[in-house]
Amino acid sequence: MIKEVKIPTPGESISEVEIAEWLVEDGAYVEKNDEIAEIESDKATLELIAEESGVISIKAPAGEAIEVGSIACTIDTDAEAPEGKTSVKEEEKIAEPESTPEKKEPKEPKTEEKATTKESSSEYDKVKITPVASEVMKENNLSIDDVINGLRRISKDDVQQVIESNGSNKGPQAVEIPKGDFSREESRAKMTMLRRRLSERLVSVKNETAMLTTFNEIDMSFVMDLRKKMQSQFIEKHGFKVGFMGFFTKAVSIAAQEFPNVNSQIDGEEIVSPSYVDVGIAVQTPKGLMVPNVRNAESKSVPQIELDIKNLAAKARDKKIKMEELAGGTISITNGGVFGSLLSTPIINPPQSAILGMHNIVERPIAVNGEVKIRPMMYVALSYDHRIIDGKDSVGFLVKVKELIENPNKMVYGGKDPAELLLDL
Repeated sequence: MIKEVKIPTPGESISEVEIAEWLVEDGAYVEKNDEIAEIESDKATLELIAEESGVISIKAPAGEAIEVGSIACTIDTDAEAPEGKTSVKEEEKIAEPESTPEKKEPKEPKTEEKATTKESSSEYDKVKITPVASEVMKENNLSIDDVINGLRRISKDDVQQVIESNGSNKGPQAVEIPKGDFSREESRAKMTMLRRRLSERLVSVKNETAMLTTFNEIDMSFVMDLRKKMQSQFIEKHGFKVGFMGFFTKAVSIAAQEFPNVNSQIDGEEIVSPSYVDVGIAVQTPKGLMVPNVRNAESKSVPQIELDIKNLAAKARDKKIKMEELAGGTISITNGGVFGSLLSTPIINPPQSAILGMHNIVERPIAVNGEVKIRPMMYVALSYDHRIIDGKDSVGFLVKVKELIENPNKMVYGGKDPAELLLDL
């Protein structure tokens, strides 16, 4: 029986995708639920899964656009798995011990037997293995065959590296030529669909919005002290660490309700102002930047927000993110500080009207009650569309975020001081 594997629908309004890479060879045997290809839309990278076990026949080449619903490949489900093989491993997956039908206790990695694999010892008797790698192989009952078969496919670059690094193996006449101190080499790679779309969006933002950026600085000592004091209790109760993003996301959701224009967007000749705050969190993935959303951040606690961010970031990096988790959003946060950025002007994520930029925390001298103190300070930036957000609102929004981070107790009371609520002020 021939099973057709069609391109799934990534989300509404997406009619075309691109097969970024096939993770299996044409004619290979695959198991049901194996990852067989990476699919890229203009918003995310997704996986194509084998729906049945069998021999695969690729119908759509990698790197070309293909319509949603088209046949990507077929699987011959009547084909039998090759002897000694239960599944085809994708490029980056390491072979697990149980995938080998027969195992023997390893003696020495170079001469270890692997069932009846053809010419196993003679084939790999010149493979160099470090002592650490040898110990790991012994602990996991792996042979050289297991490791070699589980590695990614050999590319042209791999071969070239071997040629350059092992030229002396060609014989006594081979002479190693020292490399120069500089190079004139260059490489070319086709832009992915996600990267092309991201480029278009960034250019359109610069051309179609009146983008400005306002700055401020935040004393992070209060939040840092709170995290240090409560971290062990937090981990014991919730099972993960509390970071800075939860506090900033909560602060942004409170400030956005006080300054609703920052949470609004332009639709034609109308201004749309949601009563909710969906905060997009910029996540850097191997394929490019993605911005999944924490829904209704204004109604969630810091631990709930932290868990949402943790799960969304993991999904984005593992290519498990759903289109509905990327769609929408009313305001975004990007944290360049994790890469060491001291100051930047983030670009708005359309059709949103504002984005908050977090940066590196650096100890700096500041004036506190007339005295110079060394405090952990962070520069923050708010880029905004001046067509809809006035300077007063943008500055007021950023000052509110500053107040909430420097007085995190206020977040519990919706941004107000507890004493003011107590005295009904």
